[in-house]
Amino acid sequence: MLENSLGPFPLFLQQIQSDTAQNYTIYYSIRGPGVDRDPLNLFYVERDTGNLYCTGPVDREQYESFQLTAFATTPDGYTPEYPLTLLIKIEDENDNYPIFTKTVYSFTVLENSAVGSVVGEVCATDNDEPGTLHTQLRYSILEQSASPPTLFTMHPTTGVITTTSSQLDRELIEKYQLKIKVQDMDGQYFGLQTTATCIITIGDVNDNLPTFTRSVYVTSVEENTVDVEILRLTVQDKDLVNSPNWRANYTILKGNENGNFKIVTDPKTNEGILCVVKPLDYEIQQQVTLQIGVVNEAPYTREASARSPTSTATVTVTVKNLDEGPECIPPTQTVRIRENVPAGTRNDGYKAYDPETKSSSGIRYRKLSDPRGWVTVNEDSGSITVSRTLDREAETVRNGIYNITVLALDADGKSCTGTLGIILEDVNDNGPFIPKQTVVICKPTTSSAEIVAVDPDEPVNGPPFDFSLESSDSEVRRMWRLTRINDTAARLSYQNDPSFGSYVVPIRVTDRLGLSSVTSLNVIVCDCITESDCTTRSGERAGYADVRLGPWAILAILLGIALLFCILFTLVCSVSQATKEQKILPDDLAQQNLIVSNTEAPGDDKIYSANGFTTQAVGASGQAAFGTLGAGVKSGGQETIEMVKGGGHQTLESCRGAGYHHHTLDPCRGGLVEVDSYRHTYSEWHNFTQPRLGEETIRGHTLIKY
Repeated sequence: MLENSLGPFPLFLQQIQSDTAQNYTIYYSIRGPGVDRDPLNLFYVERDTGNLYCTGPVDREQYESFQLTAFATTPDGYTPEYPLTLLIKIEDENDNYPIFTKTVYSFTVLENSAVGSVVGEVCATDNDEPGTLHTQLRYSILEQSASPPTLFTMHPTTGVITTTSSQLDRELIEKYQLKIKVQDMDGQYFGLQTTATCIITIGDVNDNLPTFTRSVYVTSVEENTVDVEILRLTVQDKDLVNSPNWRANYTILKGNENGNFKIVTDPKTNEGILCVVKPLDYEIQQQVTLQIGVVNEAPYTREASARSPTSTATVTVTVKNLDEGPECIPPTQTVRIRENVPAGTRNDGYKAYDPETKSSSGIRYRKLSDPRGWVTVNEDSGSITVSRTLDREAETVRNGIYNITVLALDADGKSCTGTLGIILEDVNDNGPFIPKQTVVICKPTTSSAEIVAVDPDEPVNGPPFDFSLESSDSEVRRMWRLTRINDTAARLSYQNDPSFGSYVVPIRVTDRLGLSSVTSLNVIVCDCITESDCTTRSGERAGYADVRLGPWAILAILLGIALLFCILFTLVCSVSQATKEQKILPDDLAQQNLIVSNTEAPGDDKIYSANGFTTQAVGASGQAAFGTLGAGVKSGGQETIEMVKGGGHQTLESCRGAGYHHHTLDPCRGGLVEVDSYRHTYSEWHNFTQPRLGEETIRGHTLIKY
């Protein structure tokens, strides 16, 4: 059926019939959308005839079709036919206008774009049946504003807008407005149509170079000024304002070889700001000519670069003269004066200059700093006069130069400050001497000491030195001897074997020009290895009260104390073991237990006694400690073996001869106990030790350790 039918209604659509109507009375009925489902009662069928009717118009865009089911039944409810499917298709009518997806489209295209450049694409929709002429759309441009020539075209089926000219110029026309149309029925005159607006913005490219509004500028600046703005340069640029195509970059092309100027861009006005960043000197240069160029931040298009060269401007800067005051050039000046010259000696001093007249006329001088007050400065000429004795060897003199500070002032009170270095020429006014006046001779290791002399004067008045004994005492000359080592050193040695103690040996040292001095050398003869082992004390002789313990002696004492402590600890443990109540120990006491041996890594050599005890050999350091406990513990390289058994204390000692008696400490017996010593053969030791090497238990009251 046709959509939007005008009737008359009810509108006959079709008749349905059953072949069984020849044999039965048939009643017809229908069900489905439009009957008993929304939209209700749009269709009905006559029960007896099977005629199908529609009760009103239908919109295809709302209901494209209806699928009904028809039934044929007898009056008693018998169904001689299967249900029949009825499809009612709504035929489309061109009753919907095509509609653009937007009422206003906005696109951007760069100026000077080539012909055929895509600007944008428009799109429209139509609710009529797809695939029919009702939805076959055509696009077109109705009009263009601004006025012709026509610069754009639209593809009729895709809606793509492209350029038809390469003469788009943003600087002439920045925007275009197009009225566009879409029409169905493939664009035929009777088709439905809709219009929309398309706004095309012309994008900017850097096709216009910045140009100076003036080609020549004149400005001025006072000399010695810095970090000041002296000129603003302006440019014109037709490109888009505040874009990289418009913003300017200024460069000083010529005239700024000394780096006195700098030019920057004002980001708000796009002006070039010319500044002085390094002071100018009127006396050197009264006028400076600068050539300044300007470019954009963005690169130029090829057409713009070929069309015109870079714009430049000339700036003439006049330097104004100012009264600058005196100049202390160079800031450090020197004069040479011999030390020890008499007071009142005059010499040249510091000189400052007027930069404009290049003379020192009219400049006054004043002394600002003179550490030792050695000179005075003439106010008018700057010359100096010695007021006190000059000493090249004084502490305030560095590398033979004594510095004073001078202030120079002109008539207007402007000033500068300079340094006058007085180079003091050396005279031989200091004899050589020996700075180290105490020397130590370690008698067991050496018989001499090296002495070194120095001379505060310069080398021309110093070495080579001559060393000699300065004493009328024949005993000193008989006992000591000096031997030259080099230009500044000699060796002092004794000729006879002296006793430990302190000796005073006067030595005269003479420089190459004959100036000399005597140093009373304190020589300490000490029983030591190094000088640090020996110290001197007032009124006592070296080698006795003057000797302090060295590190090796202290270490030996500490080791002896440690060994003594170990021996005392062993004796206390023995007393404690002996005084305990004797208990019968079970045979399996050591089973499943390790016996502590107190022996690590390679074991020590053992000596086994006849009664089942072992003793480690004692080293040399242990011998001294053992010797302090009493006779018989260790003597003459003999090794002592002790054991405690059944409350007794026994000692076995390997001797050079037959057995003999000695005494040993036994806390259980209350003092020294005389113990027999035996001399054992190798077979006796072997028979005793072999059966016992595997024992791991404690038997009786005897503790066996291996």
